[in-house]
Formats: sequence, C-alpha cells, structure tokens
Amino acid sequence: MASEVKTAEQVVKTVCPFCVANCGMNVHIKDGRAVKVEGMPEHPINKGRLCPKGASLIDYVYSPDRLAYPMKRRNGKLERITWEEALDIIATRLSETKERYGPKGLAVCQGMSLLMHGAATYSFIRRFTDVYGTPNFFSVDSMCFRPRLMGYVLTTGIRAAADTENARYVILWGHNPNASTPSASWSIAASLRKGTRLAVIDTRKTPLAAKAETHLQPRPGTDCALALGLLHVIIGEGLYDEDFVPKWTVGFDRLAEHVKRYSPEKVTKITCVPADKIRGLAWTFANVKPACILQGTNALDQTTSGVQTARAIAMLQAITGNLDVPGGFITPPRLRLHNLRLLDMMEGKPLGIDRYPLFYETYATLFGEGQGMVLPDTLLTDKPYPIKAMIVDGTNPLRTWPDSRKVGEAFRKLDFLVVIDLFLNETAELADIVLPAASCLERVDLCSDFYSSAGLPYVMARKKVLQSGECRSDMEFWLALAKKMGYENYFPWENEAAVLSYLLEPSGVTLKQLCEEQPGGVFYASMKYRQYEQRGFRTPSGKVELYSETLANLGYDPMPTHREPFESPVSTPELASDYPLILTSGARMERYLHGQLRNLPRLRRAAPKAVAEIHPDTATQYGVREGDTVTIATRRGSIDIEARLSKDILPGVVSIPHGWAEANVNQLTELTSGDPISGIPAFKSMLCKVQKASG
Repeated sequence: MASEVKTAEQVVKTVCPFCVANCGMNVHIKDGRAVKVEGMPEHPINKGRLCPKGASLIDYVYSPDRLAYPMKRRNGKLERITWEEALDIIATRLSETKERYGPKGLAVCQGMSLLMHGAATYSFIRRFTDVYGTPNFFSVDSMCFRPRLMGYVLTTGIRAAADTENARYVILWGHNPNASTPSASWSIAASLRKGTRLAVIDTRKTPLAAKAETHLQPRPGTDCALALGLLHVIIGEGLYDEDFVPKWTVGFDRLAEHVKRYSPEKVTKITCVPADKIRGLAWTFANVKPACILQGTNALDQTTSGVQTARAIAMLQAITGNLDVPGGFITPPRLRLHNLRLLDMMEGKPLGIDRYPLFYETYATLFGEGQGMVLPDTLLTDKPYPIKAMIVDGTNPLRTWPDSRKVGEAFRKLDFLVVIDLFLNETAELADIVLPAASCLERVDLCSDFYSSAGLPYVMARKKVLQSGECRSDMEFWLALAKKMGYENYFPWENEAAVLSYLLEPSGVTLKQLCEEQPGGVFYASMKYRQYEQRGFRTPSGKVELYSETLANLGYDPMPTHREPFESPVSTPELASDYPLILTSGARMERYLHGQLRNLPRLRRAAPKAVAEIHPDTATQYGVREGDTVTIATRRGSIDIEARLSKDILPGVVSIPHGWAEANVNQLTELTSGDPISGIPAFKSMLCKVQKASG
C-alpha cells in the first residue's frame, strides 16, 4: 500500500506558455517532479494535441541552463546574492533614480510571455509603474500585433477575432499557423475536411497553402494594395451587403471613389499577383458566406501600411456582411476583472506618444504603453529627457529588437539594469542585477483565451506545482519590491493568490473554482452576435468607419492607401541597384518562440541552425548552391548564414527567421518606423544582397 502511495501520479491542468494559442496541458507530477506532459483532451483550443514546443515543456522546466538564484554584477562578473540583497539594491537604486531624474527616469520592458499568458501579472506590473510614477512601460507590441488591433478598433471600434471554425470560406493572410500557432492549423484542417474552402495569401508556399484552392504570392510589403484591389472588385461589381452598408457604415461613397484607382490591373503591377486571381478571390469572398480573414500575428503589421492594411481587412469583413456573425469576425466578451491601474499617479505620457498618439489610446481602448522603438535613441541622447534605470522582464531586446548593435550600445549607457528571466541571455549579460523567473509550473496566474488566436471567452488558471531553485514568479518579485519601496497602501495583498482573488471578483469566477473545482477552465460567458444592432459600434459615429475623421484630423490618410516600402525597387531604385533582393525577416519556426527554446537539445536537433530561404532561380543568379554559407547584407550590416533553396518562396526574395544568436537577422534591420501611424518597424520588406561567403 505504501508503495502505491509513493508511485501515485498527480495530473495538473495548466496552459502551454509557448505561443498565443493558450493550449491546455495535463502535466503529470510524480514524487514532486514533472514526468510527462500531454495535451488536455477537453480543452476547446487544442483538444488534446500538443506541438513540439508544448511537448518540450519538461525539458524546458528542468533545463540545466535555468537561472537558479539572484545575481549581482561585481567587477564585471555576476555573483550570487540573496533575494533580500537584490530587493534592497533595486529599491535603493530606483529611489535614487526617481530623486535625481524624476519618475520618468525608469523604464520597464515586458515580453510576450507575460503580455499573452499572464493577464494578471501584466496589469500588476502596470500598477507598480503607476505608483512609482513612470509612464515609460513598453512591451513586444512595439514591434508586432498592435497595428492590427489599432486598425480594427479605428474601423469597427472592436477587437475582432476570425471565427474559422464556423466559416465556410477562410482566407489566411500572412499567416502560417503550422509554424506559429499549430492549434489553429489543426482547426483549419478539420474545417477543410468538413467542406470549408481556403485561400492563402503569403509570399511563401506554406503547408496550408498547398491545401488551399487559391494561393496568392504578393511582393512583400504590398498587401494593402491587394486588399484595396479586392475592395475595388467587391464595390465595383456590387457584391457588397446592400442591407448592412447603408445602415451601418459611414464613408462608403468616399471609399468607393477611393478604390477606383486600385483596379486589379494596377494592383498586379504593384503586387505581382495576377489580375484574374484578384477578381476570383474577391468574388468568392463576397459570395461564400460566412467568411473570415485570419491575419498573421505580425506579417502585415511590420510594413509601411500596417494599420491601414488592418483597416482594409476589417472593411472587407464589414461590407460583405461578415462582421459580428458566426463564421466571420466575432467579438468575444472579455473576462471582467478589477482594474489595477492608478493612472492619476502616473507622470505624463510615455515616450513616442507625441509621434504615435493612437498607439497609446484609440477611442475608448487604452493600450497605455510607449512606443519602444524610440527608446534606444532616448538612452543614447538623453532626449527628450534621461532614462537611467530599466527593468526588463521576460524579453531579450538585444536579440529580438531591430538594429541589435544600436540597442546594445543604448543599453550600455544605463546606470542601472535589472533583468528577470529563466535563462541568461544577451540583455542579462549587461545587467547589474539578474533575477531567476519562475516557469509556468512554478507560478499562479490567469490565462484567458480572449487573448488567444481563437478569441474564446474561456479562462484557466496556472497552478504552482513545482519549485526550481530560488526562482520566483514575476508577481512575487513586483509585490515584494512594492513593499520594499514603501508602497504597502497600494499593494495590500499578501501573495499571488490574494491578488488573483481580488482581480476575479467582478467576473463571477473564483480562484478556488479555477484551481480546485474546475481546473480545466471555464467558459465565463456565452458568445453573442450582431451586438451592434442594440448598441451600435464603439466608434465616434457608432458605425463602421470606412472614412476616418480621426485619422484625417491627425494628418493620416483617412482611408487605406498603399504606401510603398521605404526600401524597394520602386521607392529607392538607386539603393536597389546595389541591394537588388527583398529581405523579409521573422518567419516563425514550429519548434521555437522568438528567441526561446534553442537551448533544448530535442528541439535543436530538428532545426539546428538559422538558414536563409532563397528560390533556386535566385540562387543560380548569384552562384549559390544548397547548403552554401552566404553573406546577406543590407545597408546596415551583414551576416553569414546557410542558404536553403526552396521553390516555395518568390524569386527575388530572401526569408530569414528571427531569434537566433548566431546569424541574428536583427544585425540587418533598423529601428526606423515603417508604419507612420503605429511606429512599428518594417521587418517584412527591406533591400539586401547575397553572395557566397569568402573563405
């Protein structure tokens, strides 16, 4: 009997931390150790499956590379200290920074792991920055996703999600879910088996493109023109919803006149997509209902027309009657939580908002962040004011931000840098204090699928079932730091559980329910459709804004307009004579998440190195063969990387994934804004050249 007790396994239900899908997991715990991980069969997102990233969770949690205790830099080397010492040092230095430079002298940078998988921790950190007084909070949204959200809100007033499960026709636009969110690819594949029709718009021939009835391959950075070409056909041929458009949109006549200049023939010259395919896609999308467009996480954002492309996509959904209906764009109800923000204590607005005001707030949607791409210049110049201390939590800017050289130079100018992470990375190598973060099995938090790619009104709790070394959760650190700095009145909670219980009060869901009674999660609300019929749209006009007075008043184009990439054979022909190829960076890899997981042997064996994907015709033109080491250069720098020849990519285009320490593509990119509305850099369409590496 004693032996049976000793060998019994506990199954803990939690959420995968490795992409935006929020897949459910069953983690088997035996003798205090995680021994197996499986997909959670009853979870509405992944329905029991896991991708290679999720399957590697145990290797990740028990990696020998994990940080195990706090460290302080002394004489150029990191040495072990206690948590109490670390908190004392941080509290003292932050107090000194505030006294000398004011609260704006501190900046906080947060990564995707907290933004997408820890809604409670994210808002908790914002409370700390509010109480301290700094507005300078930055997240990964400075580089991705935000333009889509801004574009959808500017047009419809809502954060919309594509309901691919109930659609009869799906367009995947700049999205390769097989690599980025495998659960979405599984769902789409299941829909195809039930008769759903599929089109793919992507420069590369993705796995789902091979199954699609239509695959369009536009020149990188020209997707807005393609969307306008679709609108031209739908409006010009009267394929729009004649009931919805006059009642629920403003600016339709102006849009109709505007898109006349984007005939399929003209759009073909811009995008290289044949005119007949543009017409065919427009006709099918308008006539096969319900239909939805599933936009990639950042493929369309990181261009010179990021916000406007998202607006054009929202317009396509709206004028065809595919807005707020099953199988179209849907608006999932949000989980109601207490608001932890104390905005009145914050001093001013964050960096970049003078240039990109809608990045901070669009209508009633308060994003509340600065545009981080302006931060390096501020660190280097002390303009408009000095920022001397920074806390970097769950991100590695020195690898993942554009122009890695400049970012490194800027961070070295800080007086004080704290990094919180599971592993020692390039940014941590510069830090004064390095703190060991808890993994998803070592902390408690909330994961709402409202924030996931599927947009379901579903919530689960992470459960703490392990302890690794002296690792602490992010919330534990920020709570302890707040108390150390004398902010107890604003942080009256004893621990994470108390914070989460308070947050959940308005929702009707309890932490006990999520941890004990329904550990697999709950639907906290039911879906409702055509809500605009009762309350209108959450825009100034109460309707879908095809013409935006808000944009016009800020000096932006009031309707989507194609902006040629800031580097291209069209906009910079002289540069193109020296750099004749188009570089697109950031393609996702199934086994990795941004800069993470490359230290896990089981994943690294399957994808051991960075490669540059090049069409065989392009490779032949430059004397390059499969497996050759080539030098890829832009006007900003060069890297050596292995060439991989593939007919799945357009000739004249070079695709390089991001996140590699070796052959870091961000040696070739720059911080300069691509999209004038959001300030997002243009990772997807730069000019480069390729040649065989010397030696």
